[in-house]
Amino acid sequence: MSWNFMEPASRENIDRVWRRESEGMLTMAADPAVWEAPTGAGHWQVRDVIGHMVDTTEAYFRSFDAARGKGTVPDPLGLPDMAKYVDQGALELRGVPQSELVERLRADRDRMLGIAAELTDEEWAGLAVPHKYMGPLPAAFYPIFQVVDYTVHSWDIREGSGRSHGMDGEAADLLVPLCFILWQYTCNVAGIEPFTLGIRILSGAHAGDTRAEGSSEGITFTPGSIDGIGNVIEFDPASFVLTAYGRTNGGTYRGDRLILDRFCNLFFRI
Repeated sequence: MSWNFMEPASRENIDRVWRRESEGMLTMAADPAVWEAPTGAGHWQVRDVIGHMVDTTEAYFRSFDAARGKGTVPDPLGLPDMAKYVDQGALELRGVPQSELVERLRADRDRMLGIAAELTDEEWAGLAVPHKYMGPLPAAFYPIFQVVDYTVHSWDIREGSGRSHGMDGEAADLLVPLCFILWQYTCNVAGIEPFTLGIRILSGAHAGDTRAEGSSEGITFTPGSIDGIGNVIEFDPASFVLTAYGRTNGGTYRGDRLILDRFCNLFFRI
């Protein structure tokens, strides 16, 4: 089995984690006492997290229909404004009763699991599916997007409870490769000075080093040796995911704080 979501050999791992994280969220959200509770996702309450999941998943249905020639979708909206539109979509569902919205998400989750299961191994990375914000993406991105949403937003719900908690290790391992891609596409690099630094993942399926090279043309991440690089940020898998998705300021600096701070502030949130 693989922990690289782009490989069909990862499907069993993704399915298992997806089911576990989604079931955890649905169980938490079904409690009437938490429906209007705060979360770690800014001004969102638990009901808004569920609304977001419904809004996002149902957009995926339209995307897969279009990929199969069963309709069309509008041009992509772009990532810079994604947070605004995602917020609108979540808040528009605030008026839906709790039991109805939770069961709607459960049905949407099951339908999305079915769509993923029906993909052939060739379609996993070969079928182009139009994303509402990013345009055409390989089909493999949609199952991992479900994993990241259920994992990070379950973390948000637990964070809002005020109790100590953590992120599941298998979920974090699956999301590490996605976070490098996220950083590539959510960076503001206009006018920056070229830089090279190292990212070190300390444990898990993707433990190892990655070389980050940036310029005004973008940032590339290349797995491999970072010997001789004086500026390095070390993360465990969960702290890497939570930092990439703007939930915490994680990581251990080894080197020049000015350079490493500048790198960490290049990214906009989605």
